[in-house]
Amino acid sequence: MSKQEILSRIEELRKELSYHNHQYYVLSQPSISDFDFDHLLKELIKLEKENPEFFDINSPSQRVGSDMNQDFKQEKHNFPMLSLDNTYSIEEIEDFEKRLKKITSEDVEYVCELKYDGTSISLRYENGVLVKAITRGDGVQGDDVTANVKTIKSVPLQLMGDDYPEHFEIRGEIIMPFSVFNQLNKERAEKEENLFANPRNAASGTLKQQKSSIVAKRMLDCYLYYIPGEQLTGATHWENLQQAKSWGFKIPEVMKICKNISDIKEYIEHWDTERKHLPVPIDGIVIKVNKTKQQRELGFTSKSPRWATSFKFKAERLESKLLSVDFQVGRTGSITPVANLTPVHLAGTTVKRASLHNADIIEKLDLHHGDYVYVEKGGEIIPKIVGVNTEKREANAKKIEYITHCPECGSELSRNEGEANHYCLNENACKPQIRGMIEHFISRKAMNIDGLGGETIDLLLSNNIIKNIGDIYDIPAMGDELIGLEKIIYPEQYDISDIPLSRILYALGIGLKTMPSKISEALAKHFTTLENLSSASLEELISVVEDSAKATKIKEYFASSS
Repeated sequence: MSKQEILSRIEELRKELSYHNHQYYVLSQPSISDFDFDHLLKELIKLEKENPEFFDINSPSQRVGSDMNQDFKQEKHNFPMLSLDNTYSIEEIEDFEKRLKKITSEDVEYVCELKYDGTSISLRYENGVLVKAITRGDGVQGDDVTANVKTIKSVPLQLMGDDYPEHFEIRGEIIMPFSVFNQLNKERAEKEENLFANPRNAASGTLKQQKSSIVAKRMLDCYLYYIPGEQLTGATHWENLQQAKSWGFKIPEVMKICKNISDIKEYIEHWDTERKHLPVPIDGIVIKVNKTKQQRELGFTSKSPRWATSFKFKAERLESKLLSVDFQVGRTGSITPVANLTPVHLAGTTVKRASLHNADIIEKLDLHHGDYVYVEKGGEIIPKIVGVNTEKREANAKKIEYITHCPECGSELSRNEGEANHYCLNENACKPQIRGMIEHFISRKAMNIDGLGGETIDLLLSNNIIKNIGDIYDIPAMGDELIGLEKIIYPEQYDISDIPLSRILYALGIGLKTMPSKISEALAKHFTTLENLSSASLEELISVVEDSAKATKIKEYFASSS
């Protein structure tokens, strides 16, 4: 093809992919299979790579994000991003209406919307092209997260149609769907990383990632709900949003025009029940004056618009019986108490277990065996016990006592001054810790050793074939020891010569109390290059090896190899 033909094909692919992207992520009406979409995207990426002169920062190919680190710059808002006053009862909404009618003499019509529980964003467009995406920040200025927001497929990079203003901005909420949140927390739990408390925190944390390629994998979504200023000519808030919808923005379908407080109450009651079935989190209802003329008349206070308020849902709370308390041992030796409960259906799921976090929480709740407890979902996601119905407590019920010894290996637990958690320090012989350390060591982000899954590790540990991390390097030489064992796959990735020291330090869990001695032997035996190894990194590595003889051996090994 000639250059002109290539450019025409690139433009054709961009247009087609943008159309299918809008059909899938905004309208939820896919008109092409995932396979066909990927085929078109690969063709576009190939043509753009071979013809860099036709690069376009807003091409659909750029939604995959970049692995480049970025610093977030502060950007001032054209219009302050204010918060909303909260109400918690119909009576407070009636008071809101009374305040309105003291200022405006006309009848008031409302628009009710779902209050999405995510992180606020302001999108700026020039000539139909996304140029800036800015977080709320302090309301006056926020972080420029444009590169990250461009990976969100429901955010249009180029608007549809031709009747949009030359310059305008639109505001909304970036949210993480429950399905993505649950998978993300599952992965973090497997790595014994701190869990996100709710999708809001997860969305906010994702948006502040330094690499947009990570953001792209998190499958965030974006709902738009307000256009500040007077760029649009619609007589009502409703009309303005419908016009924005025609340009490709994801405007919520569940908005409703309400004529009076009775209509608002009906909308609130409906969604207080139906929110359990939504794929994304909400925490209330937003009530806005519909007429833009009245909005301007009502104006703003220093903190919020007078023409809008929010109604916050109460967290659902149910009663359940405490059956028992388990104490789990994590990779770092941290002990986590978990309450086993009679099943209750809470916020859309069946809850049987709830974390008690630490000894202080158990003491604060004054838990006794057989207690009837009140259970809520923190952020509508993570079950937690928030209280005890002491009136139902049996007279002879015994208080829940926090354990003093490890439930797995029997070692006495330790608690550092100023910390909430208890720890088992027997990391060289406590099997849950050893299993956790091995799983972390072989994981993709660490040593990336294929063929050793959780079941295989359990099999090897239970048969005493391996006892620590260092032993996995002996598996390829084994023969008779593995006869009769099922599910053993010989790992292939043992050569660590091309793995940067930073990954090795991560694999070893720098920050753990000690390093199993066999690790140092494995390093000395298998580390065959000094690439990416600075003297400071070497000292850091050696400092975690408690056995001075082993530390000296590693130091001498590296010194002789340099």
